[in-house]
Amino acid sequence: MKKVECIVRPEKLEELIQGFEELGINGLNITQITGYGEQKGATKIYRGVKYEVKLKEKLKIEIVISDDKVEELIDTIVKTARTGEVGDGKIFIYDIEEAIKIRTGETGQDAV
Repeated sequence: MKKVECIVRPEKLEELIQGFEELGINGLNITQITGYGEQKGATKIYRGVKYEVKLKEKLKIEIVISDDKVEELIDTIVKTARTGEVGDGKIFIYDIEEAIKIRTGETGQDAV
């Protein structure tokens, strides 16, 4: 099993969820985050005063999936989340040693 964690633009969420559903993925976690990367920040104006916002709002999506579906999931994320602009996000992939469903005691892929 793998854990796929992606950091994406918030406006891409609905498209991503639709793509995940088409792949048969029915479990994920979404966290609102702020971060700082190549996108840097943005200069804004409030009541005539310029100020810089360094941290950008993003979403972190976490999905645990079987090894054989990882490439298909990554392709879906890249195709859906890519705008071609700085700040599109990142994808991280981790090995999952074990998963246990607390309610039933199921383990491994059955727990996911």
